[in-house]
Parts: sequence; structure tokens; C-alpha cells
Amino acid sequence: MMVLLAILVVFLLAILFVFLFFFVRVAYETVTSYWVIPRRIRRIMEKQGVCGPKPRFLTGNILDMAALVSKSTSKDMDSIHHDIVGRLLPHFLVWSKLYGKRFIYWNGIEPRMCITETELIKELLSRYSTKAGKSWLQQQGSKHFIGRGLLMANGDDWHHQRHIVAPAFMGDKLKSYAGYMVDCTEGMLRSLKSAMESGQTEFEIGEYMSRLTADIISRTEFDCSYEKGKQIYHLLTVLQNRCAQASRHLCLPGSRFFPSKYNREIKSLKTEVERLLLEIIQSRKDCVEVGRSDSFGNDLLGMLLNEMRIKRGINGGFSLNQQLIMDEIKTFFFAGHDTTALLLTWTVMLLASNPTWQDKVRAEVREVCGSNGGAPSVDQLPKLTLVSIEYGNSFFAD
Repeated sequence: MMVLLAILVVFLLAILFVFLFFFVRVAYETVTSYWVIPRRIRRIMEKQGVCGPKPRFLTGNILDMAALVSKSTSKDMDSIHHDIVGRLLPHFLVWSKLYGKRFIYWNGIEPRMCITETELIKELLSRYSTKAGKSWLQQQGSKHFIGRGLLMANGDDWHHQRHIVAPAFMGDKLKSYAGYMVDCTEGMLRSLKSAMESGQTEFEIGEYMSRLTADIISRTEFDCSYEKGKQIYHLLTVLQNRCAQASRHLCLPGSRFFPSKYNREIKSLKTEVERLLLEIIQSRKDCVEVGRSDSFGNDLLGMLLNEMRIKRGINGGFSLNQQLIMDEIKTFFFAGHDTTALLLTWTVMLLASNPTWQDKVRAEVREVCGSNGGAPSVDQLPKLTLVSIEYGNSFFAD
């Protein structure tokens, strides 16, 4: 009986020791990551003459940035202009006046350096492009959204992923997408015309541009129409919003493991997005396996699948797997579509606010493409000089 009791006591002490060791280890790493290292970085930067706003514990300067943005966007703009840094990123202007052209601020526990010297920026991009990369907070914030896609890759992984996807965006390849772009645009214009004929007088043009760019990216990425890709687009939109909300709490220790409402929704949305992507990937694989096709296709998805098949069995080095393919598809599907939709919306708004330029552009299109106003071909695009980006600032000259 005494032997069993002694064994039990030893067992409990061992469990207690393991627990205490684990607790001390977690406490040490937490204090080091959230307190010691930030203070050390701040002292080192101050010795080099790089200062910045004083950070708060855990949140850094997040609350300061939110307050400045809230103040700058509390009123409507007096006029339309491109100089929007002071409105959307007012903290950069405020802190650059206080601390100079080079200053450091804190996004939670992570330091961010703002550099405005041209030569220093060139040196950073040319000499340290593969060493610099996305921070831990950035990668964790988008972990369930675009995962380890090109935007979140660092170092050698970034180099390999960029090399794989680059052929999909070469000049000749982009020219081959022109037919898709024309078809999708004509479909969007027919939708607008139908709405006008039904009596509608006001339109949310941003929604039309989002549908247009989502349709184009769906067809060029995995050769399916917007009707098939809009489920993925909608889920990614919601997923991005939830990830952005959840990432605000990443500065709190262990927050990414909490079973919060946002974390549960994020996991559910991610599962559904990847289920839809797997269906598309599997259908492409089935076509090859049954002999209906000898390749996975020439679009971005096909290139990634072909690359994975080529590298299968090669040991060591960079590995392209099915999860990484889905991350790349999500990255280009959402990031490429969203930025282009915003640019098109901004362009339409500028044209709407400058009727004189509308007339000039219409006249040029008729001259280059014919009096019937047909869609321009790839060879005709360089001749449309008025709509090229170098003339963008002329919108404000009239």
C-alpha cells in the first residue's frame, strides 16, 4: 500500500513539475516577446537616431492611428483630388513632421519603420528584397484568408513562388486574355443597359466593376464564369472582413487560439472556400486522369498543377503542394480582382465628374476603333493615348 502511495505521489509531482515547467516557459516567452524584445528594439533604434511615438503596452500605436484616421475622415472631402495620404494615412504625415523622414512606430508588439529617403528605399529593395518580408502579425492575420500565397511569402519561398506564377502574367499571355476581357465587359454593359431601359436612374458602379473584375479573374485563373466563381468571391469577401476584425486582437497573448465568434466563423468560411476550390482542382485532375486532356490547362491553375506534377518526387527544396496551390488561387483571385475594381471605379468617377474629358475619350475611341465604337483590339490599345496613365493628372487641369 505504501509503495502504491509513493508511486502516486511521484506521479503527481511529475505532472506538477511538467505543468510548472510549461507555465514558466510560456510566461517567459510571453514576457520576452511582448515586453523585453520591443523595449530592446526601441533602445537600439533610439541610439541610431530613429525615434517615434511612444507605444502603449500590447497595443503599441494602434489606438493613436485609429484616432487620427477617425478624425481625418470625419468630414467629406472638399474636392476630388489624388492627394489622399493625409486623409487615409494621417499618422504618417503627423509623425514625419515630429520625428523626421525616418521614424519607427508600433503595430501592437511589432515595430514598423517608415522610410521616405529615395536612396535608402532603393537600397532596401535591391539588396534586401528576399530577406525583408511580411511580419508575423501580417502572416497570422491572413493565415486563414490567403495562407502562404505569394503576398505572404518570405525569402526563398517568395522567390520560388514568384518564378512559378510569373509566366501567367507575361505580355503574350496577357494578350491572350483580351477575348475574355471583352466578353465580360460587353456582358456588364448589357446588364447596365437593361437596367437603364427598365427605368433605373442611379447605379452603384462599384458593384458592377467588382462583378466585372471577378468574372475576368475567374476565367483567367481557372476558366470558369463569374456565376461559378462568385461563390468563392463572396466567401472570400466575408472571410477577409472576419480576418481583419480578428487580427486586431493578435497583439493579445494567445488570442488566435481563443474559440471566439470570429475564429469560429473564420474556420468555417475557410473550409467552405477550400471545398469549392478542391472541386475545381479535382475536376481538372479527373480530365487528365481519364485521358480527356493531356495537360491541366494554360491558365494560372493549370500552370500550378503542371508545376506540382513536374516537381513530384523531387526531394528537398521548395515544395508546391495542393494547399499552397489553393493559397495562390485565393491570393490572385481576391487581391487581383479587388485592386482592379477600385481602379476602374475611380476612373469612372473621374470621367463622370469631367464631361469634357468624356467627349475627348469618346472621340479618340471612335477614331481608333471605328465610328461604330467597337471594342479595341490589343494592337489598338497603345494608340489610345488619352486613357493611358500618363495623362491621369490632366483630369484635374480642366
